[in-house]
Amino acid sequence: MDATDLCYAGAARQAQLIADGEVSSRELVQATLDRIERLQPELNAYRIVYAERALVQADQADSRRRAGERRPLLGVPVAIKDDADIAGEVTAWGSEAHGGPKEQDSEVVTRLRQAGAILIGKTNVPELTIWPFTETRAFGITRNPWSREHTPGGSSGGSGAAVAAGLCGVALGSDGAGSIRIPASFCGLFGIKPTRDTISLAPDHIDGWNGMNHYGPLARHVADAALFLDAATRREEFAAAAAQPPGKLRIAVSYKAPPGAIARLGGEQRAAIEQMAEQLRALGHEVFEREITYGGKAFGNVLVRYLRGIEQDARTMAHPERLEPRTRGMVRMGRMIPPPLLRRARKDEEAIARKMGAIFEHADAVLLPAAGGPPFRVGQFAKRGAFLTLNMVASRVPWFGPFNATGMPAAVLPAGLDSGGLPLAVQIAGPRGADGTLLALAAQVEAARDWAAQRPPLAA
Repeated sequence: MDATDLCYAGAARQAQLIADGEVSSRELVQATLDRIERLQPELNAYRIVYAERALVQADQADSRRRAGERRPLLGVPVAIKDDADIAGEVTAWGSEAHGGPKEQDSEVVTRLRQAGAILIGKTNVPELTIWPFTETRAFGITRNPWSREHTPGGSSGGSGAAVAAGLCGVALGSDGAGSIRIPASFCGLFGIKPTRDTISLAPDHIDGWNGMNHYGPLARHVADAALFLDAATRREEFAAAAAQPPGKLRIAVSYKAPPGAIARLGGEQRAAIEQMAEQLRALGHEVFEREITYGGKAFGNVLVRYLRGIEQDARTMAHPERLEPRTRGMVRMGRMIPPPLLRRARKDEEAIARKMGAIFEHADAVLLPAAGGPPFRVGQFAKRGAFLTLNMVASRVPWFGPFNATGMPAAVLPAGLDSGGLPLAVQIAGPRGADGTLLALAAQVEAARDWAAQRPPLAA
């Protein structure tokens, strides 16, 4: 296997190759670092790369393997989104407003270390992880490996670019209103936001964005994401679920966005859903159209918790005076959310979940839009203020947030390329606790479509 194929193999295959002694962790990490050195100037996926440290850890992983140790991610390079803490390192959060180095790892980072992962670097994010594009005054523009003129999305934009370009085996993302699933959509990846509290947000992001934040993986293969979930939760159940056929499922197809959202679903994006529905029928599932009943409060519920969450996050920054003007505009909007309205939004969550969850009385999973159009162009919002930017981006991505507000699992599947050669995607979702069903279904589709065989032109 040559170095490029090795880097694109994905975390699960990389872990197996190391465990079998067919490749060393040092060889894999060095190949990954070589790709980063070549592609980082073009893509800007990473804020910081731990090259020397990663090679030392790779040698340690090889020694452990020779001694007979077996860990899920032993020797595999994993990227960490720059909203999670690594002890002794700054968590910049896409901002000049950050403080000093952190004293301890985030819990998810601790678990990845314990699983044997090599922390290869921290990936770029928009300031305070607010936007579905990754462009900051502090750290510059992150570009999509499919087209340097387009964003990889956000807020896990650096993680999406890194995985799509073969610059890590798998990457940590976080998702408050689509921030894993948007980069997965824009970068041709599998990304899953698991059921709320599946992966710990401790210590700094517990109840982040008022209960909407989730950690999860971005990956080339479903097996990579499942292995990551096993490592990050210590449950040893997700990889097994992904490896099992899902059986015959009832799958509803829903197109409508939550009431109140200004939604724009492009023709090619709708066609991708229709083609996926046909694929699912061919795989033996019962597929039928049935719209999700979001109710009148779902979209507003997301908006209230999101805006107030941004304001709450800004208060934790060491130097809030250094925030970008657009971020300060979002903070001002967040301050306009009165505490009683936020309390009402939190109280309404279960009623919204029951209303949305009614579809699962008839279906095991639902197929629905991911992003409603292609990736945003780089610089598209460069001179826009907070209010206008918010309204412009919301029309592209309104199908994600309700699953954060209700804590339900949702995942994005690659669905080919559009007429401009940019990734298409669809979203699948299920009731709380149905993560295994979504993984099994996604793995079945991947086996039929082999989406990872397509590699972005900027990183071939």
